[in-house]
Amino acid sequence: MSRIAAVTSALPAHRHRQADLASATADLCTLSPTRRALLDRLSANSGVQTRHTVLPLTGYRRLEGIDQSNDVYIEHATELGGRAVDSALRQAGVAPEDVDLFVTTSVTGLAVPSLDARLVPRLGMRPDVKRVPMFGLGCVGGAAGLSRIHDYLLAWPEHTAVLMAVELCSLNVPLVDATMPDLVVSALFGDGAGAVVVRGAGTKPAARGGVRVVATRSELCPGSHDVLGWRLGPNGFRIVLTTELSGVVERELGGAVKRFLADHGLQVPDVVAWIVHPGGPKVIDAVRDSLELTEDRVATARAALAEAGNLSSASIVQVLGKELADPDARPGPMVVVGLGPGVSIELLLLDRD
Repeated sequence: MSRIAAVTSALPAHRHRQADLASATADLCTLSPTRRALLDRLSANSGVQTRHTVLPLTGYRRLEGIDQSNDVYIEHATELGGRAVDSALRQAGVAPEDVDLFVTTSVTGLAVPSLDARLVPRLGMRPDVKRVPMFGLGCVGGAAGLSRIHDYLLAWPEHTAVLMAVELCSLNVPLVDATMPDLVVSALFGDGAGAVVVRGAGTKPAARGGVRVVATRSELCPGSHDVLGWRLGPNGFRIVLTTELSGVVERELGGAVKRFLADHGLQVPDVVAWIVHPGGPKVIDAVRDSLELTEDRVATARAALAEAGNLSSASIVQVLGKELADPDARPGPMVVVGLGPGVSIELLLLDRD
């Protein structure tokens, strides 16, 4: 089995109170008083207290069109993601040249060459490192990337892999014709990056302690592909989001998790910790209710949401890092619950020594 050797997050320097972000968004989008009042209510009920942006708030007014926004994305996603990876490698005691697989995931911009190709020489990784850039998975990308790393390390147990998830959600704030879904996501999403170092069972010296990855499972919820996603417009990506999302999660997740656990002789009460994607208050509620969990079992997800908002694919890395840093954490089985467009569910069964 593979082992998680390090988990780190990196956030931009510009940190804002939720009320200040709502005010800036209203000005950027030239909202009417009625729409401004709606945005204020959404922000107040979002469960978010602070968020980070890659630019100062005055910098977004200067962005004109998707080309300028994407240039900013490439520059800052490379820097922020690279910072997270460098920190994780140092924490794990792994030299960059010892990385065999580099998986990256992001959905808030496009880069060709991909972000990983730009970062390999910058970080000092070998030119022959295997690279897997993942796009289109949205919020589930971090969990899916970690799953695919584990699957790879089952075949190559002597290898070491790195996951980088980086999202600059603020660069996709709609400046014209903001819809209700646009306002919802403008109250939830923040900028950030995360990195995870995972070592195969056969690495030398053998990886010991920490958390083992036991198994993974991926599921698509039938008939839900129009519930959540992106569409590309003349001014960049725009959110596709319906009110059905929390209902799909509550209806489908419980069965998927119970089947997954049953394959390994476990039930929901056996799980000592839940690493849940902090998609928003209603999404966290839906996870809690579908699994019949008590509120304290989703407290880490709510804390991550309050501190930085929804970081899309990087959020699950943030929640995982917070859980692993808990000095009072109990040993035993843990479950990662990733959610994203599809509607897709990505589950990982971990075991803490």
